[in-house]
Amino acid sequence: MSHPSKRLLAAGAAVLAMSLGLAACGGSDDDGGSSGSGGTGADEVTIYSSFPLQGASRPTGISLQNGIELALQEAGMKAGDVKIKFVPMDDSTAQAGEWTPEAESANAKKAVQDDSAVAYLGTYNSGAAAISIPILNEAGLAMLSPGNTAVGLTSDEPGADTGIGEPEIYYPNGDRNYARIVPKDTVQGAALAGVMDEDGCTKVGVLNDNEVFGKGLAANVIDAGSQYDYEFLDGGAIDTKAANFRATAEDFSNQGVDCFVFGGITASNAVQLYKDMAAAMPDAKLYGPDGVADTDFAGGLPDDVGARTKVTVATLSEKEYGKEGAKFYKDYQAKYGAPGPYSIYGYEAGKLILDVLNRAEDPTDRASVVEALFDTKDRESILGTYSIDENGDTTLTDYGVYTIKNGDLEFDEKIAAQTGS
Repeated sequence: MSHPSKRLLAAGAAVLAMSLGLAACGGSDDDGGSSGSGGTGADEVTIYSSFPLQGASRPTGISLQNGIELALQEAGMKAGDVKIKFVPMDDSTAQAGEWTPEAESANAKKAVQDDSAVAYLGTYNSGAAAISIPILNEAGLAMLSPGNTAVGLTSDEPGADTGIGEPEIYYPNGDRNYARIVPKDTVQGAALAGVMDEDGCTKVGVLNDNEVFGKGLAANVIDAGSQYDYEFLDGGAIDTKAANFRATAEDFSNQGVDCFVFGGITASNAVQLYKDMAAAMPDAKLYGPDGVADTDFAGGLPDDVGARTKVTVATLSEKEYGKEGAKFYKDYQAKYGAPGPYSIYGYEAGKLILDVLNRAEDPTDRASVVEALFDTKDRESILGTYSIDENGDTTLTDYGVYTIKNGDLEFDEKIAAQTGS
């Protein structure tokens, strides 16, 4: 994993070009407040969201968006005396069937150019965040993610690609504007490694999809797994457009792999990958991260394959969230239908940004909003009590382990990840 992918290099070049061109896109200091140099004086602010609403990640993107909307509507679309306009955006395309750098950069630029914008809620995919964070950073616009887990977005801990300058490359103005409420992949990697140890794995085959999230997650699993007795066989990155993965699966089988884990997302041909792994290794246990924790993945696997697959997600069982959680699930179900694993994170993102605007000295001023976001300490929330640290990371660490039954994700256990830090 010492060489970044071509797509990541291209994305990095695109980020640089976009950053250099921001003055022509509404990011200058003469923009009447868009740079965060002062409040707009208006009685209405705009909150944008950006999630994939097409393709394999659509169920997750929709559930995140719905969760945010529910939180804002419960507050009457107001924070104190300031009215809130919510503008949801799609960072995917029908042609790609997933998020694209072009769509995400367009969304970030749209938010930057809107003088009334004070917050950008997104993204789900960490690769998308790598595109938008620098654009929003130069404009001083707060970004809050309910879904990104890639380590390198906030720190240089294991899993980050320091070869391309993570995380500093994402913050051209030198200050942090990005925070997230989902634990980063040092935590998720440790959770997956711990589950595989519990399940008695002896040799773990690892593949990734060459994306920002997938590469980092695979590295985190291997790093965290070094404390256990099992060994790893790292097969590197897959060609996500391949018709099948039988050759790699057979190679894993021939080398005695009895457990398999994938660093990647559903849109990276994950269903075909798991089918081929299961066929070549009939007794192997299969594992996946939150990137495949959706109905397209769970419902796309044959029942016998799903039955031996476990997925980690930061979402716990409903009972873990108490009375507030019970009310959220009831209200969400009544308005949108069955919630997905990330619905509650969308909801908390909405609740947190409302709290931030209420605490901000001037909720119409971007700089004031960023300051209030990073001043989030010991917040008692539906997810539990947490703070946002100086890097923008949450202090939450618990992960849920889910099994798949009849095409549905079912909560199995809570695991407190041991990160060794």
